[in-house]
Amino acid sequence: MMAKREFDVVVFGATGFTGRLVAEYLQKEYGADVRWAMAGRSEKKLETVRDEMGVSSDIPLITADSEDAASLKSLAERAKVVITTVGPYQLYGEPLVKACVEAGTDYVDLCGEPAWMHDIIEDYAEAAAKTGARIVLSCGFDSVPFDMGVYYLQEHAKDKFGVPCATVRGRVRKMKGTFSGGTAASFMETMKRAGREPQILGWLKDPFSLVPGFDGPDQPTGHKPIFEEDLNSWSAPFIMAAINTKNVHRSNALLDFAYGKNFTYDEMVMTGPGEQGEAAANHVAKDDSMSKNPPKPGEGPSKEERETGFYDVMFVGDTVDGKRMIAGVTGDKDPGYGSTSKMITECALCLALDVDHTETPGGVYTPAPAMGMSLVHRLTGHAGLTFKIEG
Repeated sequence: MMAKREFDVVVFGATGFTGRLVAEYLQKEYGADVRWAMAGRSEKKLETVRDEMGVSSDIPLITADSEDAASLKSLAERAKVVITTVGPYQLYGEPLVKACVEAGTDYVDLCGEPAWMHDIIEDYAEAAAKTGARIVLSCGFDSVPFDMGVYYLQEHAKDKFGVPCATVRGRVRKMKGTFSGGTAASFMETMKRAGREPQILGWLKDPFSLVPGFDGPDQPTGHKPIFEEDLNSWSAPFIMAAINTKNVHRSNALLDFAYGKNFTYDEMVMTGPGEQGEAAANHVAKDDSMSKNPPKPGEGPSKEERETGFYDVMFVGDTVDGKRMIAGVTGDKDPGYGSTSKMITECALCLALDVDHTETPGGVYTPAPAMGMSLVHRLTGHAGLTFKIEG
């Protein structure tokens, strides 16, 4: 059991674009009801951001740096949970994971970097299990709506049908918003590392690369546009599928294969029927703006763009004997920033306040097995998400 800590949550990277939004959300949604602090490299910058984001001057500021192990140790020892928005994680993330594991402190990040996640699982899962630290990766748009959407669907399928769905398709029906500069930077760093270490290309292609020792069934690739008769729509490749599918398979494994060992899952973007839908699907398939003209880390959409953004994802599940269930997950802000900043905050608070160590012991997790329905309740109660069984 974790000893009494000074803070429920510390936001590390609070002066960055997403970190600012996390601090703003904590202030607006919880104020002084949660014991929290802002952390970053410069106290002066932290003071400026605290004022700019309308955060109370009573919120403590902590100076800490990824390159200063002593500062990270001190930070970790004061917090129940550390939120980190400081990426790319393969450049800056490991020292904080190490500090949290050693201190038995829970940790949440926005990581969508499968090669780094593979390393963290290999290097820290055993140690985290011993110290009680819950290290939860991918607590933003990648992969909370998808990981939790599949979990929500499967929980209802087991209740209604007595068995989980053997096949689930995640389909983005609508989305308005931009991917974050951090996501783009992470993608570029992953490609650089793959150039240096060829085995990483294998990890990126393997849907089970985050499930050590498990070699599951062949998975749909979602790499080319297809027409899906039962949905009456063309579907195109979805750029986040490469990370989300890996996380969903890790969740299945951590849940003792609650979805089955022959479970298949893929994600695509729906573009509609007919020639117009086909043209749109082909356009999406050829889009390479992530690699050619990515946003820069620290940059992001305006407040108006964040407020008017949204997403709507459908999950179509089929059992082995042909029964079908459909679930929908929506978010009320742009996915990469407005919604992500709320989701990672609620993940941290769920660990700090709702899920004790008897339910979820130490280890390296994805969101669903770490927090389950407790997180669904937080996301719907506070963060502007909806989860609904549609059929």
